[in-house]
Amino acid sequence: MSADNNESDLGCRSCRRLHGYLSTLAPRRGLQAADYWGRAVPGFGDRQGRVCLVGLAPGAHGANRTGRPFTGDGAGDFMYPLLHRAGFANQGEAVEIGDGLVLHDLFITNAVKCAPPENRPTPAEFAACRPKLAADLAALPRLRVVLALGREAFNSVLQLLREQGRIERLRDYPFGHGREYPLPGGPIVVASYHTSRYNVQTGRLTEAMFLTLLDRVRLLAAGEND
Repeated sequence: MSADNNESDLGCRSCRRLHGYLSTLAPRRGLQAADYWGRAVPGFGDRQGRVCLVGLAPGAHGANRTGRPFTGDGAGDFMYPLLHRAGFANQGEAVEIGDGLVLHDLFITNAVKCAPPENRPTPAEFAACRPKLAADLAALPRLRVVLALGREAFNSVLQLLREQGRIERLRDYPFGHGREYPLPGGPIVVASYHTSRYNVQTGRLTEAMFLTLLDRVRLLAAGEND
């Protein structure tokens, strides 16, 4: 399933720093600026899915180039084969929009929809994009689990829940791989280490760890919480 092209997202110019960065980003060797998506990257996947995976932001030469979250970079190269093995995707390969990838029971988005310099959004950029994250979650009528990759995406989800009056204090929900926080009326927020190349290469996150977590998320989505 290709990206869900929300025009309000694609034309967003709220963050001057991000817009300036994308307009001056040098393409990879052998590519041209015209080969890059170069704007806000919308979420994609199964709109009837019970799980929403929230990443940090598009990679400068990954999703910012391909126009689809976690597509064309190391984080996605690690993640999509495991999503396939866990039954959330019809294939393990994610190369570009139109490659035949379809997600099952899963929607993927980012806390910040434009690629930031050094992959580090500012607090103001997180805040500016939070209404878009809220819209993504609100558009999933069967949502049961929010799986946040990395501390910063996890904190942005918590900030959103606090703004919505769903939780009171962020410190009551410490980050940790595999931690689960059921909210009254749902969803269940689950934390995970990010699938970044650094985390994988250092062994902080392994295939076995992530597969185990995906299996747990599937049980939670099905209402099997024991």
